[in-house]
Amino acid sequence: MKNVSVCSWSYRKSVKDVAAEMKKIGVDHIQLALTPFIDPNAVVPGAAGETSGGSEAVDPIDVQRAQVEALLASGEWTLCSSMFNSRYEDYTTLETIRQTGGIMPDAHWEENKGLIVKAIRLSAEWKAPYFMLHAGFLDESDPALLAKFVDRVSFIRDTCGENGVQLILETGQEKPEHLAEFLSKHEGIYVNLDPANIILYGMGEPVSAVKTLAPWIKHLHYKDGNYAAKPGEWGAEVPWGEGQVNAPAFLKALDEIGFTGYGAVEREAGNDRAGDIALAVQRIRAIG
Repeated sequence: MKNVSVCSWSYRKSVKDVAAEMKKIGVDHIQLALTPFIDPNAVVPGAAGETSGGSEAVDPIDVQRAQVEALLASGEWTLCSSMFNSRYEDYTTLETIRQTGGIMPDAHWEENKGLIVKAIRLSAEWKAPYFMLHAGFLDESDPALLAKFVDRVSFIRDTCGENGVQLILETGQEKPEHLAEFLSKHEGIYVNLDPANIILYGMGEPVSAVKTLAPWIKHLHYKDGNYAAKPGEWGAEVPWGEGQVNAPAFLKALDEIGFTGYGAVEREAGNDRAGDIALAVQRIRAIG
């Protein structure tokens, strides 16, 4: 059986509802979004606007935090990774996320820096081995931008190290070979391999990316997608096993490099996310 977990944010539900969905499909490992627990301005999981239901009463975030801690203490949940995202990120187009994504926008860096430190410390408290974020676009054509990228990622890596957590960067916003070149020059930084992101951003081919990034893959996302019809536009996310990731070949490539870590099912589109997640888990386990 593949080591399979789920991404908490994919459900757009409160902690207790995520726990109920996980129990239905027999999954006890989770990649947990931490921003709601450390940013007072973040959306509370399951609140109006966060789920298609929208209007039902939702537990306050301090109550949901206590629920997380109870689930971890009981062993019902185990964190395979934590995740941080900035509320300023705008995924409307490829250009808007290039301008607003990750740690690069100067207007939000000082605030995000403080939140990232809090998130890393909470990751350590909750015993997550990995801390993940989208760092933003790796642009080696501009020496000043590259130096800023390196400086900020290095700060996050070092803070992770001080807290006994490893930093993993989400893939997709740059070509795998460019990311590999960067990682080869900067120790202690690893990868969460998201095959769909590589397709959605139009940055390469997922199966070959496994071999390119093999030395740094610590965690991955089970997410599928199709390439955009036109360059410069978003590709389309689809349920796992129904897109151009080529799921059987992707999983075979992971076996060939000896990957034995956890992958989290991520679903960020569609009207039945819980159903799509359950189907993905079923399909992953069926392959063995």
